[in-house]
Amino acid sequence: MPNAASARVFYLLPGLGADERVFRDLLPLLKGDAHTLPWLLPEPRETLPHYAGRIAERIPPEQPCFVASVSFGGIVALEIGRRRPRAQIVLISRVPDADALPWLLRLARATGVYKLVPPQLLKLFPRAGQWYFGVNSGNDYLLFKQILFDTDPMYARWAIDRLLRWNSRGVGPALRIHGTHDRVLPRGSAPIEYLIQGGTHFMILSRAGEISRILNSLPISPAR
Repeated sequence: MPNAASARVFYLLPGLGADERVFRDLLPLLKGDAHTLPWLLPEPRETLPHYAGRIAERIPPEQPCFVASVSFGGIVALEIGRRRPRAQIVLISRVPDADALPWLLRLARATGVYKLVPPQLLKLFPRAGQWYFGVNSGNDYLLFKQILFDTDPMYARWAIDRLLRWNSRGVGPALRIHGTHDRVLPRGSAPIEYLIQGGTHFMILSRAGEISRILNSLPISPAR
């Protein structure tokens, strides 16, 4: 009979514009089978639920698993949870619903001003992004800057629009892993099961050891 570690299955979703590189330090520490779910190119006028449904096709419907997601990946993970009831959703550096967005993002949503800001603007000011996202080490900054320059602006514009217009009503439960120093998405008042002292929005790299210990300790859902 396989032990708990070998039975554990992870599906990992990166944040907006990022890819499997953000799991560079986490993947070797996970006990079990780990798969990164790469972003797909959105179809014209594609809704977020439809997009999440296409990504969910990579997860067997009856497979108990963990879908661990970072930032924007969290809303896609929560939408996947609607379609994969055996999946346990884990939000890393992500608020649990649209109402928990910080006031600046809610203002951008209400005014529509985000539509006037080119997504590639942050590429011109990587040092500002370094502070905002809490990227501390030199190696992490080099990766962060490369991810910025590799982000497709059309995809980023689509994702930001879907993020701010997301209807989170009726999403299922999720576990939260959040940092106390997250400037992008402050922790807010919603419950947090695992609070990482000093953790920033980019802690998927800087605090990979702590995050891996949490993920490896989560109980696996029993088979039906």
